[in-house]
Amino acid sequence: MSSKWYWLIAIVVLAPIVLFYVLSFSAGRPTNLGVKDGKLAACPASPNCVSTQADDEGHKIDAIAFDGSAADAMAKLKLAIAPLPRSHVVTETADYLHVECTSLIFRFVDDVEFWIDASNRVIHFRSASRVGHGDLGVNRARMEAIRAAMAK
Repeated sequence: MSSKWYWLIAIVVLAPIVLFYVLSFSAGRPTNLGVKDGKLAACPASPNCVSTQADDEGHKIDAIAFDGSAADAMAKLKLAIAPLPRSHVVTETADYLHVECTSLIFRFVDDVEFWIDASNRVIHFRSASRVGHGDLGVNRARMEAIRAAMAK
């Protein structure tokens, strides 16, 4: 095989990888995050988001019920998210937590938000990818893992 074929194969393989990296680094932090009037931001139409406050089944996921105080729930929540790989807390208040989770290979960032609704004794959350259309179920799986950790 001639060297021009190696270059062509390398370009065909590397071009999508470079494109994914450019996409992941060009997506800035959304400006619509946080709790407004007792609601987290709505999920976009794409399937790469789950929220306890969504109305449609594709995005809907159950909130996490808690016993005890809101402060205890926040402490337990922080313990549940601590083992998440490549994640860090961006914003933390007494009843709100925003965490960024970054994928290993392509460095895609997901915004994960938690709001402790003390009056209803639940933790609402939203987990959404910043770029792309699908997420291969990563956001839903992450939130179910956190729910399982909170149940322990």
